[in-house]
Amino acid sequence: QLHLVESGGGSVQPGGSLRLSCAVSGITRDNYAVGWFRQAPGKAREGLSCVSSSDGVSRYTDSVKGRFIMSRDIDKNTVYLQMNSLNPEDTAVYYCVGIIARRSGYVCRVNGVYDSWGQGTQVTVSS
Repeated sequence: QLHLVESGGGSVQPGGSLRLSCAVSGITRDNYAVGWFRQAPGKAREGLSCVSSSDGVSRYTDSVKGRFIMSRDIDKNTVYLQMNSLNPEDTAVYYCVGIIARRSGYVCRVNGVYDSWGQGTQVTVSS
């Protein structure tokens, strides 16, 4: 399993930006995927984005497409989630997630199954 540690959460006013970081360790094969989920109070967990080592393409759920950007620094084994134009509905605990795939060429799904989860970081958007 991957070990994931998030950082960068905090409070921001509507319209503001935050960048989350996720340090990834435990990569044993070059066939894995990392993503971001969030969970708002009283709501189900929501998959936001993911990227697979197989193609490096970041994928997004519709609610954040155009506002959030997921990127990765392969040398640092770190992924980022740049969040722009934040609104109060983005208030949630954000989780970095990951999985080591069994087959080569694995392509992640934003709302797929991930067996590694970080501890979560709180993001609060309010005026």
